[in-house]
Amino acid sequence: MPAPASTEFQVSSPQVLPFIHPLDDFYAQARLPLPLIERVPGQDVPQPYRRLLVHEEDMTPTLEAFYGQSVHLHVLRRQQRGDYYFREVVLVLEDDATPVEFGAIKINLSLLSPSVRRGILEEHLPLGHILADCSVTHHCHPKAYLRVQTDSFIQGALRLSSTRWLYGRRNTLVNAQESSLAEVVEILPPTPQTD
Repeated sequence: MPAPASTEFQVSSPQVLPFIHPLDDFYAQARLPLPLIERVPGQDVPQPYRRLLVHEEDMTPTLEAFYGQSVHLHVLRRQQRGDYYFREVVLVLEDDATPVEFGAIKINLSLLSPSVRRGILEEHLPLGHILADCSVTHHCHPKAYLRVQTDSFIQGALRLSSTRWLYGRRNTLVNAQESSLAEVVEILPPTPQTD
């Protein structure tokens, strides 16, 4: 049976697309058109992106293992709506602040303890670090793998000098009761092995 064809979306005005939420929410608020996005099967994601994205693990430890150093959080935009905390971020390497992920996340604070909420709102550590440090039982459930043509916003966030095709995923983090702790879109820049 042939692999399903990728689905391409060219959006000329802001709209909500469930498989890229909450990234679509940030674009809608900024009144920006979404970049060109394709939903692709996991087996069609090329290496080393496939190794970094097509799994059910947190991205923070995955990136730290790949690059051999810690990553830190740089928040671009944030917003809190009731119990939901939204932020757009760049994860950067500890040694030289090289960007290794652009992401948009929606976190359900009501499902987390006060200490975990405090750690999230302090905006020092990536969510994966906080959940691990606080021993929060959770699982990752990737919902879609993405091929994204960068726009000027993503290029600026990842310090890219030109338009590139990048890969990412839409992931849901669920707790032991299978309730959604967070919805996240994770987009990776070119790695040293893909340049």
